[in-house]
Amino acid sequence: MTKNVGSADKIIRIVLALVLGYLYYSGRLTGTMGIVAVVVGAIALLTAVVNFCPLYTLIGAKTTKD
Repeated sequence: MTKNVGSADKIIRIVLALVLGYLYYSGRLTGTMGIVAVVVGAIALLTAVVNFCPLYTLIGAKTTKD
């Protein structure tokens, strides 16, 4: 697995995950939208932690400085 998520991209993904998690747990997003928010946040956080985004491989994108 080659790293394809850069530093700025990683920070954006972590912030997005935190915001979506907050919106869900504060009760501002409920029901289906809440579940979707949690899933999207979890995926964003996971891809930030492992520095790899499978979608980037499919479209040929890379945000690292290599």
